[in-house]
Amino acid sequence: MIKKDIGLLILILVVGTVVAIINPLFLSPINLGNTANLVGLFGLFAIGQAFVIITGGIELSVGSIIALLGVLFVDLMVTHEMAWPLALILMLVLGMIAGLAHGLLITRLYLQPFIVTLCGLLIYRGVARFYTADATAGFGFGVSFPTLEWLTTGRFFGVPHSFIAMLVVAAIMWVVLHRSVFGRYLYAVGKNEEAARYSGINTKRVIVAAYVICGLLTAISAIFFAMYTRSISPSSHGNFYELYAIAAAVLGGFSLRGGEGSIVGVVLGAILLQVLQNLVNLLGIPSSLNFAVMGSVILIGVLADTQFAEFRKRLLAKRTGA
Repeated sequence: MIKKDIGLLILILVVGTVVAIINPLFLSPINLGNTANLVGLFGLFAIGQAFVIITGGIELSVGSIIALLGVLFVDLMVTHEMAWPLALILMLVLGMIAGLAHGLLITRLYLQPFIVTLCGLLIYRGVARFYTADATAGFGFGVSFPTLEWLTTGRFFGVPHSFIAMLVVAAIMWVVLHRSVFGRYLYAVGKNEEAARYSGINTKRVIVAAYVICGLLTAISAIFFAMYTRSISPSSHGNFYELYAIAAAVLGGFSLRGGEGSIVGVVLGAILLQVLQNLVNLLGIPSSLNFAVMGSVILIGVLADTQFAEFRKRLLAKRTGA
């Protein structure tokens, strides 16, 4: 763990202790289980967002992709009676296709990531609403998929499967980011894309791969969310989830300029956000302030990152005598 991760872990423990003192229900098995479930659900696509951010990009269509794929997943199984393994694989493929499309638009047509993914946010949400005629998609009375439900919403000795899935994904992505050549390429592209390209790295391929990974993890999260909520309103399902992912990544030490961050950090960021959310709920603070809390967290994270970068520059300048 790097210093930022340790600092974030200490912050989580401090906040958790304060919440437990204020309201002992925080440590109840039910509350801890529900919190772990939400950490898993949101942590999955937050890890995907982190891969994009490390390249210096951004993915704003996460929430809309979750809504669209959720609607399609439920409809294929319920209305068209498609076998759930086939529907699941199709959703994963569609998620990767969305990521591939974004990556190609950014690297081949040289469009800004913000513009590409903002358009994706609007397009996917609009398609989801049109597909259902703005109606809610869900499972009818008596419709059940026992194996799928156990895999996505079940628990292993009290630990939600969504949380376990996030830990497995985080472990795999930790190896990819911190112990592979591709991971080193990601950091290099984020630090200085032009220098990386001159050093022989296929920067376009690396960026496209980052968006494909993000699309894949978002699709996995969409399936978990669909089974967790069991009903999807395309106009609101997944709203502002992209902000949660960005906040988790920034809190975890990922710089919006690219080239920095760790998988452990983004997982801890996701945990901290859910602890804060839990604090809001347990203290009876109006849920409408959730977005205010999230916005404040993102702002504080960006300010801290900016100030830390300036401090390092001044320290380096002092050491070199510049």
